[in-house]
Amino acid sequence: MLNIVSIIIGVVALLFAIPAFLPILALAYYLIIPLAIIGAVVGAASSSNVGRNLNLLVIVVGVLRLMLTGGLF
Repeated sequence: MLNIVSIIIGVVALLFAIPAFLPILALAYYLIIPLAIIGAVVGAASSSNVGRNLNLLVIVVGVLRLMLTGGLF
């Protein structure tokens, strides 16, 4: 059950991350990354790794996006 919740959180974070690739919406990653961290914690408490891995992917993409643009754009 926790894995399903983690997957749902990961999909929501991923859906928010897609339009955040636009330069004007890049600051949304400051909200997306904590959401994905919560999903990763929930996924770590489950017996399966799919939800945790999805959230870790969203976290890595978000951090890389912020690092490449200096955290602003």
